[in-house]
Amino acid sequence: MPARPGSLLSPPRASGPPLRPGGDPGLSRPPASGGRAARAGGHGRPPILDQAFDAGTLYALRAAVHLHACRAGMSEGQATDVVLAVHELAANAIRHGAGSGRLRVWQLAETLRCQVDDSGPPAGGAPAGPGADPPRHPPTLTDPWPQLPGHGLWVARQVADRMEVLSGPHGTRATVAFTVSRAAGGGAASRGTDG
Repeated sequence: MPARPGSLLSPPRASGPPLRPGGDPGLSRPPASGGRAARAGGHGRPPILDQAFDAGTLYALRAAVHLHACRAGMSEGQATDVVLAVHELAANAIRHGAGSGRLRVWQLAETLRCQVDDSGPPAGGAPAGPGADPPRHPPTLTDPWPQLPGHGLWVARQVADRMEVLSGPHGTRATVAFTVSRAAGGGAASRGTDG
């Protein structure tokens, strides 16, 4: 069966244009906290969601993201894509950062913008990123479910319209953006995901 456009099985697509005019995604400074940082990704507007997270709060984070995506006018399929991308970015921040982070979401015209900041490198200075996971044996046909890490950012790129990641000594900021498609009658999104 051929993959639907926009599905996880469709061919990869470009991450899209920069999230801010002029090629500056607004990420040249390290992630910060507080009012000014909260407005940075929203072009001066306060976020519609500003929530700290850690491994124990991912369920609540996913529920809040779904609620805000639906309130923004997204179809069920689009809201699911947003939840999937944000979950993968948050899980990545927990695994490769200091174990916690902050999500901020803005609605800018017909775009929902989600920014995940981690809290910096893991305690003890362990390296993060590719190769940071302990070596694992190659998967075999007898493995019930091969555990191969390293696909979270790829998944987020596949479902988002645009994605940018910037890392620095004070942490990593990953931003995804989604175009709000107001499907008539709340049906399937124009990207081909089920509603």
